[in-house]
Amino acid sequence: MKFNLSEITELIKSRRSIRPESFTSRKVQRDQVELILGNAQWAPNHGKTEPWRFIVFEAEEARKSLSQELGSIYLKEVDEKDQNDAKLAKLIRRPLISSVVIAVCMSRQKEERIPEIEEIEAVACAVQNMQLTATAYGIGSFWSSPKIIYSDSMKAFLELEEKDKCLGLIYLGYSKEEWPKSHRKPLEYNTVWKTQ
Repeated sequence: MKFNLSEITELIKSRRSIRPESFTSRKVQRDQVELILGNAQWAPNHGKTEPWRFIVFEAEEARKSLSQELGSIYLKEVDEKDQNDAKLAKLIRRPLISSVVIAVCMSRQKEERIPEIEEIEAVACAVQNMQLTATAYGIGSFWSSPKIIYSDSMKAFLELEEKDKCLGLIYLGYSKEEWPKSHRKPLEYNTVWKTQ
């Protein structure tokens, strides 16, 4: 066997969403973020378009700027009758309590030879690589995609092209809590084996 399959399987099964509210003040290092992003780039992608784009908010001032912008976009994009103070507070707080926040975006191929859904899927695969790498480091990661992420206001803030999309924010930090356990349904609940 080329790789240690039991370790790879354990890594995959250990990946969890760790909410920023569980993060400590311990900083994620730049070289760790670089490897997380470097591994993201090895995701499968049709036509080798490499549609992923990453905007990293690492410095405190950058995370403050993101925090303020998320609050402003929420108040602008969400009807006043639908606004929720707790949701707004969470949007504003999360960049401030995270070590690093990464906006994960899809850069639409100019020629549009590849269907958009396949470009989005490629970015989602990149996110899985990011989260697996973070897990290997013992770093918590949380993929957040509130509705405002898909707004033109967010696209403008991130300086994306017209057909590009922000697909979420990845919050990174060390967890102050014990790494959570989970389970999945047995394979037979969601798999059909065709024999003819």
